Amino acid sequence: MTQHLPAFTAPGRFWRGNLHTHSTRSDGVLPPEEVCRRYRAEGYDFLALTDHFVGQYGYPIVDTVPFRTPGFTTILGAELHSGPMQNGELWHILAVGLPADFAPGNAPDFGVHPGMETGPEIAARAVAAGAFVAIAHPQWSGLTLADARSVTAAHAVEVYNHGCAAGCDRPDGFAIADLLLTEGRSLSLIATDDAHFSEPDHFGGWVMVKATENTPEALLASLKAGLFYSSQGPELRDVTVLPDRVIVESSAVASVIVQGAGTAAKGVHGASMTRTEVPLNRLAQSPWLRITVIDAAGRRAWSNPVRRDQG
Repeated sequence: MTQHLPAFTAPGRFWRGNLHTHSTRSDGVLPPEEVCRRYRAEGYDFLALTDHFVGQYGYPIVDTVPFRTPGFTTILGAELHSGPMQNGELWHILAVGLPADFAPGNAPDFGVHPGMETGPEIAARAVAAGAFVAIAHPQWSGLTLADARSVTAAHAVEVYNHGCAAGCDRPDGFAIADLLLTEGRSLSLIATDDAHFSEPDHFGGWVMVKATENTPEALLASLKAGLFYSSQGPELRDVTVLPDRVIVESSAVASVIVQGAGTAAKGVHGASMTRTEVPLNRLAQSPWLRITVIDAAGRRAWSNPVRRDQG
């Protein structure tokens, strides 16, 4: 059976955006207007400003509507905190597409307090309110697999966080995401900046979302449907999964790697590859697979997973 990744067959075009950003409304160093201006100037099509949703900052869901311009839109959102996780620290839940009146929980600060919602509870409440929800920076947070399993409402895992790469060399969420996929979860994978502009934590990871128009409503629908890929620079142009191989069309890259459950993986390497076939003999038993491309500068792009056990 042939499977086409839906991001490459859906109508519309790709729009570049960052889903995780902070401003002076929480612990960022630039005001919201300047954050939006910089992303717009860097060629982004959309931005979600996601300041920390805790009482010490006034539970902000920042109104970025005034900063929209022709060709550049914004999506309201926040980074939600409640908890604790197994390590005793608060959850970090990324919620993009929240209503402006999303009700605060009991999170006056970043401490643990009696009567707080759990992380899974606030994630589910955000999804019910219409948001696209992701488990933020698992490696940075010290997230355990048991923690991750408990968040059943999330659409995605943040698998690359540029701020965590710059600030502590803990950018990764692939280990957690791959284990959840192997357990049967259907999840998408996002790359973000988590920009605070206090260090080189910006313009390093983004999503390319396929939609018919650059509006918050269309972008959110495509995010929830998994119609996107993530990148640090390379472009994915098509991914076709055949029974015995994957065909990847991309901008010029040096490596194309297909990953699956456990140790299942296969890479093909070369120079300036734009149409690459990767055999799947080592992934024959994997219920899912995903694709990474790497260019000559070491920058990566990542597909969303394909579930082969669900047709």
